[in-house]
Amino acid sequence: MAPSGAWIRRYLPLDEPRQRLICFPHAGGSASYYRTLARSLGSTGTETLVVQYPGRQERIAEPAARDVDEILDGAWGELLSALGDGRPFGLFGHSMGTVLAFEAARRLEREGPPPDALFVSAREAPSAAQEADLAARLAEYDDEGLVTELQLLGGLAQELLAYPDMIRIALSWLRADVTLLAGYTYRSGPPLRCPVVTLVGDADPYVPAESMRSWRTETDGAFETHVLDGGHFYFDAEERLAEVCKIVDAGLRR
Repeated sequence: MAPSGAWIRRYLPLDEPRQRLICFPHAGGSASYYRTLARSLGSTGTETLVVQYPGRQERIAEPAARDVDEILDGAWGELLSALGDGRPFGLFGHSMGTVLAFEAARRLEREGPPPDALFVSAREAPSAAQEADLAARLAEYDDEGLVTELQLLGGLAQELLAYPDMIRIALSWLRADVTLLAGYTYRSGPPLRCPVVTLVGDADPYVPAESMRSWRTETDGAFETHVLDGGHFYFDAEERLAEVCKIVDAGLRR
């Protein structure tokens, strides 16, 4: 069992946040990827909380999660505690994180305080079969193939290629996550009630902008799409990060 406080990271705690954003990292990612986003959102009064998956960074000694429910079950108590003061909040998932954010939104609408918005980035709706097919294909890649895919997506800094130990760790995280995704099965259910806001880069090699409209059927609430300049990791660029913060702030204020 993970120690208390293992699941949620607050990189810029606010004494009196106006609202909160709960983030779920991408495949192979970790909570620290969202430090910059947390700093930027802090200026809007938004406190950013990030789910740290087991097997990452300071949780490196723990076995990786085997499925989506294992992550949600593990984080659930900390998540409910963080949301206990009734402030508005949204869920944000990037790439693989959209699946976790979506399933968390479903569960919260059944069992906890419902989210005020779901933000989904760089991945089409989990009901789309080709997403599972892609994860299954990536799960079969050797190390060289995975490195090639990371470079294509812009998810691997060129300077890291000089550090094979770091590459090995990054690939172990990625393998764990694509295996988790390959085993994920979308379960049909009632549409969400909260608004769904989609974001995608216009040059994403895997996710065509129009495919994000597949999320429309997942909610009875408001729906909007945003196409930003950039690839799969479009908000690595400072100017894109500012746009993302405006979109999140507007979505939560509404």
